[in-house]
Amino acid sequence: MQVLLIGSGAREHALARALAADPDVSAVHAAPGNPGIAAVAHCVTAAPDPTDGEGMAQLAVDLGVDLVVVGPEGPLVAGVADAVRDRGIACFGPSAQAARLEGSKAFAKEVMAEAGVPTALCHVATTPEQVAAALEATGAPYVVKDDGLAAGKGVVVTDDHERATSHAAACLARPGGTVVVEEFLDGPEISVFCLTDGTTVVPLAPAQDFKRVGDGDTGPNTGGMGAYSPLPWAPDGLVQEVLDRVARPTVELMHRRGTPFTGVLYVGLALTSRGPRVVEFNARFGDPETQAVLARLRTPLAQLLLAAAEGRLAEAPPLAWHDEAAVTVVVASEGYPDAPVTGRPVRGVETASALDDVQVLHAGTGTRDGELVSTGGRVLSVVGTGPDLRTARDRAYAGVACIELEGSHHRTDIAERAAAEETP
Repeated sequence: MQVLLIGSGAREHALARALAADPDVSAVHAAPGNPGIAAVAHCVTAAPDPTDGEGMAQLAVDLGVDLVVVGPEGPLVAGVADAVRDRGIACFGPSAQAARLEGSKAFAKEVMAEAGVPTALCHVATTPEQVAAALEATGAPYVVKDDGLAAGKGVVVTDDHERATSHAAACLARPGGTVVVEEFLDGPEISVFCLTDGTTVVPLAPAQDFKRVGDGDTGPNTGGMGAYSPLPWAPDGLVQEVLDRVARPTVELMHRRGTPFTGVLYVGLALTSRGPRVVEFNARFGDPETQAVLARLRTPLAQLLLAAAEGRLAEAPPLAWHDEAAVTVVVASEGYPDAPVTGRPVRGVETASALDDVQVLHAGTGTRDGELVSTGGRVLSVVGTGPDLRTARDRAYAGVACIELEGSHHRTDIAERAAAEETP
């Protein structure tokens, strides 16, 4: 089997490693990939824009691949999966219509309401007056979300009314600007990735990510600063409850609507005092949770994704997992997330990668005159694995200590409380 992977981040590096390790896979192509992915896959450096559906579909035909795996949300919302399937090639990823579950938070709320999925009460606003009324109705802490895609940075949670109002105004100023104002959900958040072929739903191991830039969940939201799996503190039966109350009802409703969802339904949950509540849906693997989850998966990934793409997920054997824990720590550029400084040399990757049970996954990297340099806000994901979270965490941070990038920063508390057997 030959696979084309679309994307260029650390999530795609983790996917590329897992796909290449599948014994059924003869070649992995990545468009465009990155310097880290190039070690395990053929990177198509002259690839079309990832959101160019026809261009990507033609590339898949030219390469003669059997499966296309779409990593980021942008290509999915743009309809790349539709274009690939129209050429008769299996594609793991939802159609543009189904990807609206991530592309529009208002649409996702509509689907949740119709499917009876537990979630936060919300108000959809398209004018400043509606925003003001919604903020008054919900009260602080205020949760204000851009309706559209925002790379994980479109959400503001704040007690400051002025900041909530200004974020909403910035969202409304965009073309077709729409804002979702929600009630605040208390309790720790978790992520559960559910693979689906539009009918059958198979959950992966849950993970927890850390969205705020600073230790102790301080500072602005980011695309994610770290993650870990498993969650020793999670209540028994949680994944089954997510399947029964969230994932299956949503997948069944999308099928009834004539827009079946094929791919990953990412369920972001808050474990509130009233039980699990959905914070958000995404239509793809999450970053950085994927880096931790796939480090634990024993089941060959390509065979699993192909079964989902071809509607055969019910025939797949039960998933097999390593007993080990995995912790991911993101190394970010100076100034991230507001104004990342790029173009600086990145050193120490080979040293970190040589450590036992440490993977260094590239996110925002490139090469200049043969030297690795930073090209984005999140530069690397360093993954440590071990028999328990404490060991995995120690190994991840040992890897981070090897990385040299001027001005870089990372959180020092990823999985700290869970490793100490505390509930986050």
